[in-house]
Amino acid sequence: MLKNNILCCWFFLCWYTSLQAQSGLTLKQALHTAQQNNPFLQPATLNTGIAQSDVITAGLRPNPVLNNQTLQLMDARNFAANTNFANAHNRQVWWQLTKPFQLAGQRKYKQEVAYKNVTLAEKNYLGTEQGVLAETGNKWLDVWYSKVNLDLLNQAQTNIDSLLSTQEVRLKNQVISQSDLARTQLLSEQYHLQLQQATQQYNNEVQNLQLLTGSNNTLTIDTDDPVITLEVVQQLDSLTRLSYAQRPDMQVAQTSIDAAKSNIRLQRSLAHPVPELGLIYNPQNTVPYFGFFGTIDLPFFSRNQGEIKKSKLLLQQSEQSLAATRQQAQTEVRNAYNTYQVNKTTMEKYKNILDKSSWVLQSVKYAYARGGTTIIDFLEAQRTWFDTEKMYYTALYDYRKSYLQLLYVTGLINQL
Repeated sequence: MLKNNILCCWFFLCWYTSLQAQSGLTLKQALHTAQQNNPFLQPATLNTGIAQSDVITAGLRPNPVLNNQTLQLMDARNFAANTNFANAHNRQVWWQLTKPFQLAGQRKYKQEVAYKNVTLAEKNYLGTEQGVLAETGNKWLDVWYSKVNLDLLNQAQTNIDSLLSTQEVRLKNQVISQSDLARTQLLSEQYHLQLQQATQQYNNEVQNLQLLTGSNNTLTIDTDDPVITLEVVQQLDSLTRLSYAQRPDMQVAQTSIDAAKSNIRLQRSLAHPVPELGLIYNPQNTVPYFGFFGTIDLPFFSRNQGEIKKSKLLLQQSEQSLAATRQQAQTEVRNAYNTYQVNKTTMEKYKNILDKSSWVLQSVKYAYARGGTTIIDFLEAQRTWFDTEKMYYTALYDYRKSYLQLLYVTGLINQL
């Protein structure tokens, strides 16, 4: 009994594993895989760690400075009585231990700027990730479109090959003319050439998707994935406001302003001199002396004027970049939203005539098989069916692509 249960479990596990292996890659799975394994996205993750290293540097305090000066009598006539060259009575030694002191919040503002740069690096990474996800999503759609086009051509080729076999038999029986067979052969050859090109195109797109997802194995996608799981019901104004909060480039522009303001405070603090204070121990000819040391720059000429001016200009530049990015977001969201609505309407119209073209093809095929119409009518119905199917899938492709573009320009693709 136990042995049977183990065998049942083993067969179930094999069946489930096989089912999982055969299931295709959905759009969301492709995006998630690209987030984890994209070869161009992985190096960008290190930028945040590099910025965090600057936080450590900004928090470090200046090292103390140890200074030694030794003066030795060179003329033996000036040596102390009964002493030689190495005697301490003929030497003066100066030991000085000092430390620079950062005033006016210099260390605090250095850390503040460093932390703002870490946030900026994180926002820049989100922007890089957004671009990679958009490219991966579009490439998944390219693979899907190539696959449905390949399947459509295979179906058309199968239909024509079946007709061609029938035509050859009917020609032998002198039911049709040689020209009827030639027309069928011509269309079959056209489909065959298109099929070769479509196969190569599909293989190329699969390779491109493998690169973006960082996969080493041959990928298959789930052609039944609906892609658009949530209809866009929000109005244009609300989508525009949403993009202000979600788009990484908007967040980068706002963070750049915050970092520029912190940099102004840092540069102003660096205008203050950094004093260096310490202690002196100075034995002169074995007579010990003890004292204090202090030095400070006198800010008569250099007061960090250039860097302060540059920091103000950087703030002005960041504010202008934010305004430009806001305008760009408005334009991109408006264009993407309008394109999405148009493509949605177009796709629905093609969907309504799809069944009609299939019905026409079957009716003409039935009539031709019984001699009720000519081969020209049948081939025209075949071409009309094929063109309608292809235009429908093209409309569906454009509709889905405009949906992804809308997610991209609103910054929602990172959360898909």
